[in-house]
Amino acid sequence: CIPMETEFTVEYVKSLATQVSDEKNMAANISSGTHRIDGMIVAPCSMKTLAAIANGYDDTLVARAAGVTIKESRKLILMVRETPLSAIHLENMLKLSRLGIVILPPVTEFYTKPQSIDDIVNHGVGKCLDQFDIDHNLYPRWGSS
Repeated sequence: CIPMETEFTVEYVKSLATQVSDEKNMAANISSGTHRIDGMIVAPCSMKTLAAIANGYDDTLVARAAGVTIKESRKLILMVRETPLSAIHLENMLKLSRLGIVILPPVTEFYTKPQSIDDIVNHGVGKCLDQFDIDHNLYPRWGSS
């Protein structure tokens, strides 16, 4: 998916991470509640992954780690990326939202007048950082000059 949607290679993206685990490795540290994290962001979150998380179907490490994040009452942000949405998609989102999971589609606003794809991406990243109270200057705040 990375080379199809970006100019980056999988190897380059992995080099940015402090840790990489295979999605089939259900023994990875993030699959346990004893692994301390502040929360988790799933970006992008496909409707398949959303459905797995919403229904406790831990068939991949991402779904398992998200399930652990939920059971440990930690913050979970899902950047869902489908359009249009079906009633099934909306029901899965509603189920998770009722549990306190943040559904954060990577949809930009236009009051900042984005000039590039980077501006649009930075807005989504900034919204995720806001969820964890991490300061940033990725976009101007409403009412700021």
